[in-house]
Amino acid sequence: MGKDKKKEEAVFLRKKITLLRVFSLLIGSMVGSGIFISPKGVLKNSGSVGFSLVVWFACGLLSMFGALSYAELGTRITKSGGHYIYILETLGPLPSFLFLWAEFFAIRPANSAVVSLAFGRYMLEPFFAPCAVPVPAVKLVSLLGYYMVLTLNSWSVTWSARLQTALSIIKLLALALIIVPGMMLLAQGHTENFQDAFNKQLLVLDKLPLAFYAGMFAYSGWFQASFVREELVRPERNIPLAVIVSVVTVIVGYMLTNVSYYTVLGMQDVLASPAVAVSFAQRAFKSLISVVPVLVALSCFGTMNGGIFTFSRTLFVASREGQWPPLFSMIHIRRHTPLPAVMLMFPLVTAMVCIGDIYHLMNFFSFSRWLFIGLATLGLIVHRHRHPELHSPFKVPLFIPVSFTIICLFTVAMSFYSDPVNISIGCAVVLSGFPVYYLIIHRQISNRCQSPFYYITHKLQLLLEVVQQEIKTY
Repeated sequence: MGKDKKKEEAVFLRKKITLLRVFSLLIGSMVGSGIFISPKGVLKNSGSVGFSLVVWFACGLLSMFGALSYAELGTRITKSGGHYIYILETLGPLPSFLFLWAEFFAIRPANSAVVSLAFGRYMLEPFFAPCAVPVPAVKLVSLLGYYMVLTLNSWSVTWSARLQTALSIIKLLALALIIVPGMMLLAQGHTENFQDAFNKQLLVLDKLPLAFYAGMFAYSGWFQASFVREELVRPERNIPLAVIVSVVTVIVGYMLTNVSYYTVLGMQDVLASPAVAVSFAQRAFKSLISVVPVLVALSCFGTMNGGIFTFSRTLFVASREGQWPPLFSMIHIRRHTPLPAVMLMFPLVTAMVCIGDIYHLMNFFSFSRWLFIGLATLGLIVHRHRHPELHSPFKVPLFIPVSFTIICLFTVAMSFYSDPVNISIGCAVVLSGFPVYYLIIHRQISNRCQSPFYYITHKLQLLLEVVQQEIKTY
């Protein structure tokens, strides 16, 4: 009886994420705003229809390489936390803290702001068409959507996972509504928009990194399972299976979606459109013109949900490892959700939504994101070399993490020529973490109870009804 009572009262993150739920998390995180925003960015920076399709496929292949590398890392390192914990365990505390610093101040808020703005724009599009949607209205609806997702993730892990499953189905339906009409027109012989598809005159090599950033943004989400490693049921089996099936599904869906865009709209229409999916619906089937934007908005809502669900786990793990304030490693005593970590992004995302622009924000955070993802897969190579005796239930050929790392770091280096202003700002954010690490983290007081912030932490702990996670020993 005593042992059963202990099981009931123990506070920790439960293993509630099954294979279906992790598959839904990956699909729901990848298929979101990206496929409805990025086609314009990929086409603009690749120069032609043919080269843009090559970029889309190359980004999908690169994502598969990264997903396979992360699947092996997930079977080698049993902690949640994604990029952060992989860099910490393989390359050490300084690179991991720099990632955490960039993730909190640049990568995650900017990424969430981009998805939120896409949600707001597509949600309002049916009400204002054919007129332009007022920018203040877009920002207001974007924030309301983001706050709804924050509330849900603070309330229940189970319900946020169920919502992700339902929205994943809606996302695939939205893609189907774009793919089917386009394929029907293509089968009828409408290939005029693919004439001279590989026009080299419009290709500018130094813009290709920005094309890859836009494409990889659309695929980003393949790494989300690694953020919730400790909450997965049978992770050694479910992580590799889920990432392979989900990435292949998204590659096929994205290629067919882009072919449909070009079949119906053409190059100039895609470049001129502020919302590609809406322009497609206007041209392809006017009877469903109000349905497609709503489905796209729900897709973005699912991406916001997946992003908050996983990022809160990064802060949770970083706090547990001693590189973030201890409050953010605490769990709500009844809801069993990392409430403080979920709520921390509220002010930064609000600020970026209010002042930001989608494409500038995308370039701004992509530099830092792909720099650290490249470092994480470099860490896999280092970990293999340091621990050859370690048995991993899933192992990829060495050329996969090597190729992925080289391409990521090369793209990051080239992007300084493509967009020096935004990339330099992103670089400055990363570098600003050095003094913080050496002045605070590296020299932190071993006895935290003597810290002047202990009293504040204790009061917030009582207010939020959160406690430190207990070690699960049964």
